Amino acid sequence: MIIKFLSLLIFASGLLSAAAPNIVFVITDDQGYGDLGYTGNPIIKTPEIDKLASESTGLSDYHVGPTCSPTRCSLLTGHWTNRTGVWHTIMGRSMLREDEVTIAQMFKDGGYETSMFGKWHLGDNFPYRPEDRGFTEVYRHGGGGIGQTPDVWDNAYFDGSYFHNGKIVPAKGFCTDVFFEQANAFITKCAQEKKPFFAYISLNAPHGPLHCPQKYLDMYQDQSDSIAAFYGMITNIDDNVGKTRELVKSLGIGEDTIFIFTTDNGTASGAKVFNAGMKGKKGSAYDGGHRVPFFIHWPAGGLTKEHDVDTLTHMVDIVPTMLELTGVEKPKEVKFDGVSIVELLKPDNKNVEWPDRFVISDSQRVRDPVKWRGSAVMSEKYRLIEGKELYDIDADPGQKKNIAKELPEMVETMRSFYDKWWAELEPSFSRTTEIYLGHPDHPVVTLTAHDWIQEVYPPWHQGSIRSNAWQKRPNGGKLKHVGFWAVKVVEDGKYRISLRRWPAESGAAINAALPAGKNVEGVTRAFRTVKGEAIGARTATLRIDGKDLETKPVKGQAEEVSFEKELKAGSYQLAPYFTINDGELGAYYTIVTRLD
Repeated sequence: MIIKFLSLLIFASGLLSAAAPNIVFVITDDQGYGDLGYTGNPIIKTPEIDKLASESTGLSDYHVGPTCSPTRCSLLTGHWTNRTGVWHTIMGRSMLREDEVTIAQMFKDGGYETSMFGKWHLGDNFPYRPEDRGFTEVYRHGGGGIGQTPDVWDNAYFDGSYFHNGKIVPAKGFCTDVFFEQANAFITKCAQEKKPFFAYISLNAPHGPLHCPQKYLDMYQDQSDSIAAFYGMITNIDDNVGKTRELVKSLGIGEDTIFIFTTDNGTASGAKVFNAGMKGKKGSAYDGGHRVPFFIHWPAGGLTKEHDVDTLTHMVDIVPTMLELTGVEKPKEVKFDGVSIVELLKPDNKNVEWPDRFVISDSQRVRDPVKWRGSAVMSEKYRLIEGKELYDIDADPGQKKNIAKELPEMVETMRSFYDKWWAELEPSFSRTTEIYLGHPDHPVVTLTAHDWIQEVYPPWHQGSIRSNAWQKRPNGGKLKHVGFWAVKVVEDGKYRISLRRWPAESGAAINAALPAGKNVEGVTRAFRTVKGEAIGARTATLRIDGKDLETKPVKGQAEEVSFEKELKAGSYQLAPYFTINDGELGAYYTIVTRLD
């Protein structure tokens, strides 16, 4: 794939594409449509993003997934979330299938420098890491948020440590500031070297825990503590958006840079103050769960005027749109679920004839997809919720009056579309995303409880790991470890499998108790402030494919118990555990190393 290096490329839409424009793509976490001054919020302070919006084409009927990982996978691939294997945020269902081609890979193959900063949340092991999926510069936290189980141990929103191209490095300052600083350094380097770039600034804020610098909390002293922190985090993002825009201009690349701002799902905390008249919030099938802001600014392409596109658009449209804007070629084997919306973007194109279509947003958040669960089938005029409730979104934007009985033919038409959509995707649901073991690009693999495949929620953050109180005793009986990691041994060989209660970087013994860590600025407590409970493990057992292969004692101050096994290439269910007084406790962290 190559960039179509023409001095000036004129699209049928009339948009002008300079050769190889740069892209700065900012996406925030848990910020909804109503969490901006531009969209009518009377409280929040977002002058920089408001200014960007006033100089951009905006999509005011743009829809994503109701939660983070599903949105991010679609944004990067142009595919329905369930097609990619990502329909949850944990339990091995947040890993982007290895055969999916990301926009980063397309840009990289087209001659771009590619980077991501902040939140990935599409897999922490090979072949699912961002560096495996087309990003050449990576600076991120682990899992879906700072302090979650796959993240660096004891991380918090201030003065944390992050994965920089696979290596843990310390940082100073608030996480959002750090991610923008790293992005700005990358942008500066590319500008100085005159290389086109794709900078994916994917933030964990304003997702909880609710932490931010005190000066931003002070801006909202008349609000509740949670709103003060939530809005403070957004205002901090706003400041950074302004700084990055100024940097792009000062580097002399403003004309040739596409700057995008959007969010990954409906508001998590802001609906109680302002929700732009919508029903629902994060996780909801109603519009408040998945209608979010999207602004695109590009001087060389004529996108500098305030222009509202109220046509129904969807996250699966973004990749084909970006390829058309930049002239980067689509891989021949890739077929998108979305369409390019370039025709809609030009400010002077106010009477574009756009065919009505159906699109879908759904929130599964279970181990295996359930038909109709958390679903919204959408057209320009209607919303069908979970196959039962129908709303005229033009006449009833708050989705208060269910008109399914009045319009049974429309319900049937939308149900028929969903049925065909489901029938197409359902055969792929059994394709489990397996973590590779023994691959030369990742010879030492750290598995965490975040990715246990099981029916109940695993301990997905370090507070649960510390407390060890997440499991429910079955009717007072003994605990049974029912989760497993789906792994793929890529080559026959000897492997060392090391079971740990605490991660390697903690340096803690399996049976150690850990003191509570320090809190940071904000209104909720960091995960590390939970006391680390001792588990009293007596033995460690290696269980593979439901069979207990070997058991060893847990001795003294041992940090891990290791087993060495000859494994044939193939797929396995790996479920090592410790025996404690209450029964079986899965090894929260397990390190697998290829030995030969």
